[in-house]
Amino acid sequence: MDNKARAILETTREDRQSGATQLARQTLQAVQHWLVSESIPADALDELLERLIEARPSMVPLANAMARCRELFGPWRDRSNVSEQAAPVVRSVLEQLARANERVALSAFELVPEQATILTHSRSSQVVALFRLLAARQHPFSVICTQSSPGNEGFTLARELDELGVPVTLITDAQTGLFMAEADIVFSGCDTWLSDHYFVNKSGTYLLALAARDQGKPLWVLADSFKDSPRTCQSVALEEMAPEELGAPTGAHIRARNIYFETVPVQLVTGRVSDQGVFSFPVEPRR
Repeated sequence: MDNKARAILETTREDRQSGATQLARQTLQAVQHWLVSESIPADALDELLERLIEARPSMVPLANAMARCRELFGPWRDRSNVSEQAAPVVRSVLEQLARANERVALSAFELVPEQATILTHSRSSQVVALFRLLAARQHPFSVICTQSSPGNEGFTLARELDELGVPVTLITDAQTGLFMAEADIVFSGCDTWLSDHYFVNKSGTYLLALAARDQGKPLWVLADSFKDSPRTCQSVALEEMAPEELGAPTGAHIRARNIYFETVPVQLVTGRVSDQGVFSFPVEPRR
């Protein structure tokens, strides 16, 4: 593996800020740039994509996007240099990701009443796409967003909303239940949609779903079809990051844990908004 390919892999593995769709898009863009910048042999491309498929097991859009590229490549005309043949395929998958994201935002837009206060946790690129659409169409709304520690992606989201001119209240993750009463609707991102009626998202989403259910607030999960996985809550890998990120004290009897993702049962949520439509639970299409 050459230095550029290794850098793509390491950047993807170390990313702590990007949501699943954003990470897939950024990685595809890096692969596309690598392909157009030099002649890449088939074996080198195959090795990089294989490693990327396994790089972030809790964030399946990355693996699905890489697998889709491999399906579309077809027989190589010249295995010693596949750049010219592979680059357009990578670009087409990027376009598919973008279209799926747009369709999710358009469907979710219809669920938001005017003057709604929206509560969200972490920073989902699909939730951000919804916020940008609401702002562009001058649909009045405000947001309550969690800090989303560790990583504090909520800080990034708060700055983005401020730049859009959207009122935003930034809270700690522990205040989710306290502020749920002020929300009209809750939107969650999704890193992986599992086959057994669970989904994976940033830790803290389970408590968000419990609070929404307890207080009777609709909770919609934004998850396009790139997020579908055959795995279950028992077989999916939940990535654990370095405990040092928590800033925890050290001691002979202290064990810090930093599991970034958790599974959430869909019976706690109102439904799923995907690029194929809006689905409520028990699972049935609304439109």
